[in-house]
Amino acid sequence: MFEVREKPEMVERALLVRLSFNRREEDEDISLLQELEELVTTLGIGVAELQLAHSRSMHRKYLCGTGKAAEIVEFARAHECDCIVFDNQLAPSQQREWEELSHICVIDREEVILDIFAQRAQTKEARLQVDLARMQYALPRMARMWGHLDREGGGGAGGGGAARGMGEQQIEVDRRLARKRIDRTKRELEAVRTQRATRRKDREKNATPHAAIVGYTNAGKSTLLNTLSGADIMAKDMLFATLDTTTRSIELPDGQTLLLTDTVGFVRNLPHRLVEAFKATLEEAVLADFLIHVLDANDPRAIEFFETTMNVLNELGAEGKPVITVLNKVDAIEDTSILASLSDRFPNTICLSAREGTGIDELLHKCAEMLGDRVRRRTYRIPQSRGDISALLHTDAKVISTEYEGNDVLVTAIVPSIIAGRLEQFICE
Repeated sequence: MFEVREKPEMVERALLVRLSFNRREEDEDISLLQELEELVTTLGIGVAELQLAHSRSMHRKYLCGTGKAAEIVEFARAHECDCIVFDNQLAPSQQREWEELSHICVIDREEVILDIFAQRAQTKEARLQVDLARMQYALPRMARMWGHLDREGGGGAGGGGAARGMGEQQIEVDRRLARKRIDRTKRELEAVRTQRATRRKDREKNATPHAAIVGYTNAGKSTLLNTLSGADIMAKDMLFATLDTTTRSIELPDGQTLLLTDTVGFVRNLPHRLVEAFKATLEEAVLADFLIHVLDANDPRAIEFFETTMNVLNELGAEGKPVITVLNKVDAIEDTSILASLSDRFPNTICLSAREGTGIDELLHKCAEMLGDRVRRRTYRIPQSRGDISALLHTDAKVISTEYEGNDVLVTAIVPSIIAGRLEQFICE
């Protein structure tokens, strides 16, 4: 994809800044600034200092006043920083003003997240989603570093000028090409979504129940899926380790099959264009029968993270879904009152350690309870002459055991409600 500008191969020292406009929200601002530090560190950028800068009101040029802007730049120079990263969202014009003032690279939280996503995307769908989000972010910023291309094209015959037309600047040509690429990426992404919808219809046709594992980034979602299914999904102690959805099949204690999908993690102030770009990924949560919401119980911001995740899910249309709340990483907690407080705060709570495997059985039984109205465990007495009924059970239900008694077959099976009515006359009391 095209890039907005030339960036240094590696930024070595970054100053992280959050502009605060309300002193009563200082604790929240500090928390967001600390989260930005985790995001920047994930990119491999060294963090020199964190600075929470207060401003009485928002200004058009620098978002803060000129005096405060000069202080921040001087602070960055004093600490020999080669980049300023703002936790606030900067308009393209504000980003240009900051770079002209400081003469160093200036980026915001959204660009940091986009760069992380670009590094982690693996599948075609994830790469397309990242490319689309980055191009939409970059388009209004193209003029910032391309001032040397502001020359006008001539209207004479031949050459690039003729291709551009009278008075058309090179940057206008590139913007037009960028818009074409955005449109092409959208079409490719739509094709991938169509393929995903086809696969989903196949699952729905088989009436296989489906749960989505959701939660804040680095809460332990991939580790939980690995433990439950024996999968080998990358699970590391880093933000956004998972960008691609992974679905695995597991067997619940009552014998029925459940599909589990690991989804991309959430962060506070997730850029809206990323929510839009990753809708195809996140809609697995919208279409699931229920959600498994994983929280890092060892993180003091667990309640904030829960609310962040639910707000994004509600925006996607997943409000009202049944939820199992998993308090993960309990092996790292020494104060049991923390767990008690969190368990009281959230309904339908399971305490476990995905890494150690403790509490997994309880979670599996809870999943079976969530699907209790979808299936029934029944034993049927079927005459051997009714091979059609035996075939139906083996095709659309999960057969647990088969025994023969005279001319009858005794079949114990997990039966979905969609075919239970056709089998009522064969129920063996």
